[in-house]
Amino acid sequence: MAEEVKIPEAEGTKNFIDNFVEEDTAPGGRVAGMQVHTRFPPEPNGYLHIGHCKALCIDFGTAEKYGGICNLRMDDTNPAKEDTEYVEAIQQDIHWLGFDWGDRFFYGSDYFEKDYEYAVELIKKGLAYVCELTPEEFRANRGDIGVPATSPYRDRPIEENLRLFEMMKNGQVEEGKMTLRAKIDLGSGNFNLRDPIIYRVRFINHHRQGTKWCIFPMYDFAHPIQDALEGITHSLCTLEFEEHRPLYDWVVSNVSIPYYKPRQIEFARLGIDHTVMSKRKLRQLVEEHYVSGWDDPRMPTLCGLRRRGYTARSIRNFCERIGVSKAASTVEYGFLEHCLREDLNLTAQRTMAVLHPVKLTVTNYPEGQSEIFNVENNPTDPSQGTHEITFSRHLWMEADDFLPEPVPKYKRMYPGNEVRLKGAYLVTCTGFVKDEAGNITEVLCEYDPQSRGGDPADGRKVKGATIHWVDADNCVDAEVRLYDNLFSDPQPDGPDKNFLDALNPDSLEVLTGCKVEKEMVQVAEEFDRRENRTGTNAPTFQFMRLGYFCMDNRDCRADHLVFNRSVSLKDSFKK
Repeated sequence: MAEEVKIPEAEGTKNFIDNFVEEDTAPGGRVAGMQVHTRFPPEPNGYLHIGHCKALCIDFGTAEKYGGICNLRMDDTNPAKEDTEYVEAIQQDIHWLGFDWGDRFFYGSDYFEKDYEYAVELIKKGLAYVCELTPEEFRANRGDIGVPATSPYRDRPIEENLRLFEMMKNGQVEEGKMTLRAKIDLGSGNFNLRDPIIYRVRFINHHRQGTKWCIFPMYDFAHPIQDALEGITHSLCTLEFEEHRPLYDWVVSNVSIPYYKPRQIEFARLGIDHTVMSKRKLRQLVEEHYVSGWDDPRMPTLCGLRRRGYTARSIRNFCERIGVSKAASTVEYGFLEHCLREDLNLTAQRTMAVLHPVKLTVTNYPEGQSEIFNVENNPTDPSQGTHEITFSRHLWMEADDFLPEPVPKYKRMYPGNEVRLKGAYLVTCTGFVKDEAGNITEVLCEYDPQSRGGDPADGRKVKGATIHWVDADNCVDAEVRLYDNLFSDPQPDGPDKNFLDALNPDSLEVLTGCKVEKEMVQVAEEFDRRENRTGTNAPTFQFMRLGYFCMDNRDCRADHLVFNRSVSLKDSFKK
C-alpha cells in the first residue's frame, strides 16, 4: 500500500487542467455526473525519474482533488526494452510517493486482442490499409507544407488489406516489409495525420505475451483505445503530444468503443538544470557504467533520489510548488534541494560527526574521566526529545576548523583563540603537533571548567566560533559519500551537445575514516532488520554544521556504516 504523505495545499490555487475538469463535470458538461477518472501510463523500459513524478502527481493528484480515481497502466506495447524489473520498480516508487491505484492496475498488452479487432474494423470501414513503403520511401513521399504525401498502396481493396494484415498477424511477413496505416489525410497540415503507421511487424519476445504476437500497435493507436476502454475522462499528458491530439481524437471517434470519448489535455514537462531526463540517456549512463546503477544517488531517478535521502514529501511539495503550465521551462536543481532542506530541517535528528578528523586533546581534563551531555534531537521540535553524548580528554575535530596561523576574519580554532565546543565547554587552543611530513596530527587545548554548556561563568563574550566534535572514546568509523551534480553543464543535453562530455568528474567524493556517534551502530542494526530497505527512506540525520546525511539504503550495515550527503546546510536557492 502507499505510504501516507501529507502535502499542504495552497488554498484556492487552480491550474488550467482544473478549469477543464470543472468545465467538463459541471451540470451540462461533457461528463456531468460522472466520476473524474485519470490514468498514469509509464512505459516499463526504465525507472521513474523526477520528470515522471510531475506527471504522476498531476494524474493522481487531479483524481484526488476531484474525488476521482486514477489507473496505473504499463504502456508495454513496445517490447524491445521492457522488463518485469521495471514494472515492479515503478509500482514501488508510486507507493513510496504516497499514491495508490487500488485494483485498477493494467497492462497495455492486456488490450492487444481489442487493438487488433479495432484495426480490422478500420480496414473494413476503408480507414486503414497495408502499406509496403519502407520508412525511407514514405519519408521521401511525405510531401511538404502545401504538398500532399503520396502512397501507391492507399487505394488497395479492403479484402486485400484484410488478407495482408492477417498475413502480418500470422508471421508470414518479414519485419519492415509491411505496415498498417490509418487512412486519414495525406494533405493535412498536421503531418501526424498523413496516414500514420498504426501497426508494425516485430519478431520479438514480449515480457508478458511471449511470442503470441508478432504485430504490435503503435502508441498513437493503442493509447486512445486503452483510455476509452478503461473509461478515462481526462487523459493528461505532456506537451509533445499536443500535435498528436487530433490523431487521438480520430482513433476514438472511428472505432466502435461503446463509451464517451476521453479528453486529452497537455501540460509542459519538467526540466531541471544539470541533469538529463531522457530514459535512453539514463540507460546509457547505467549500461556504460558512468554511474553505479539506476539507483545511483546522482541519478534523477526516484530510487536514486530516495537513496540519496530525498523524502516523498519533499518531492511532492516540489512538484506542487512548481505548478502546472503550458510553457516549457527549466527549474533550478537548487529549488529541489531547497524543498528537501525545508523538510529535513523539521524531521532530521541532530547528531555529531567529523568528516576530516584530527585529534583534539583537552590537556587539563583528567585522563580517564568522562561526562554526559544531553543534546536536543531537533531544536525545531522539542517532542523529538534528546540523546546523550559523552565528553572526555580525547576528542576528534574537523581538520578544517584549525589553522596554525589564522587568516583575516577566521574565528575558528588557532593558538590563543577561545571557541565553544558544541554543547560542552569553552576551550582555548594552546598548541598543535605535526608529523615528520609537516601534517598536523593533533591540536591541543585547555577547557574552562566553569563553562559547562558553553556559557562562561564570568559572562565574558566569546568571539570564537562554535566547533562540533565527537568523543574519541565513544565513536565509530564511517564511510561518507559526498555528491555533487552529475553534470557540470546546466544544459548537458542541449542542441549540438554530447551529454557525456558534460559529466562532472567531481560528482562523487568518498571519505573513509570519518567519525560518528556510537549510537549509529544501533540505528544501523534496526535498519538492517527493516524489510524492503531500498524501497523506503533510510534513517536521516543532520550532521551539525555539515549538512543532512542518510544511511545508504543499499550498502550501510552495522559493521560498515555508510552515509550519503543528501543536501548541504547552505541554501543556494534564491527565493
